[in-house]
Amino acid sequence: MIGAELDVAGITEPMLRVAYRRCRDLNSTHGRTFFLATRLLAPAQRPAIHALYGFARWADDIVDLPDPGTESPAVRLEILSQRLFDSFRTPGEGDSVVAAVSHTAKRYALDPALFQAFLESMRMDLTVTDYPDRTALDRYVHGSAEVIGLQVLPVLGTDCPVAEAAPYAVALGKAFQLTNFLLDIAEDLDRGRVYLPADELAAFGVDRARLQWCRDHRRTDARVRESLAAQHAIARDWYRTARLGIDLLHPVSRPCVTTAAVLYGEILDRIEADDFAVFAGRAAVGRSRRVSVAGSALVRALWARRHGRARTLGAPVAPS
Repeated sequence: MIGAELDVAGITEPMLRVAYRRCRDLNSTHGRTFFLATRLLAPAQRPAIHALYGFARWADDIVDLPDPGTESPAVRLEILSQRLFDSFRTPGEGDSVVAAVSHTAKRYALDPALFQAFLESMRMDLTVTDYPDRTALDRYVHGSAEVIGLQVLPVLGTDCPVAEAAPYAVALGKAFQLTNFLLDIAEDLDRGRVYLPADELAAFGVDRARLQWCRDHRRTDARVRESLAAQHAIARDWYRTARLGIDLLHPVSRPCVTTAAVLYGEILDRIEADDFAVFAGRAAVGRSRRVSVAGSALVRALWARRHGRARTLGAPVAPS
């Protein structure tokens, strides 16, 4: 299947094909909901999405899963950054994740500043453990999530000038990230991090010590529940904003993005339905529900591919 996707995307160089395969493997292994949504795209679009996800996952794992047998995460991240920007200046062959994402960036004329912002947020994860207010957190979210939406937008295609659709791509990236902050609050505490604004928590009488107590006892007390409900409402507002932009995308891409938004939004619903018991377990949307949502979206995706306006999505801007 991946071979056919690479063929139709015009990616022919053998080592580069290996690189894209590695990115797809990262997506399928770690991005369960996202990978399912990606399957709804036209085959020519998928390799680029896999490359962008694979690179983001690779960098995130350097930060979150340090390998004691290698250099420090900070050094490894700087090596990755140097390799990436070197590849932008002097494209070369290779079978690494960097080769695939550099090829995708060139093909879709992605602004290197988007990758710089992403890597800057990854660096923040190595030193920043708390965020005093929403402004500080938004600086992190811009690089960790919003720029991802901007990176994938040219791959998805739009029915309007890209600048018009960009704010909605940013909103969806932020909605996904805020969902993850609630979903992963216990794991993040274990890593020494809190991704919720301290001043907004303090308004409910919540601080890091109270969150840690909830983690230690695997329960959510009343004050923390109220504070998480307020964060939940903020995330829900971002989903509402993001969905306004789906119709601005190329018709072939709308089922994919709709599916991702629906399923991630239902994770948020599940957190609320579980009464914010985020310290006792991880909320999830069941497999049957994921298949049901994706199945109905697949019908729309196939119709759009067969009956939509003639247009090549995923075609290279420059020779591969």
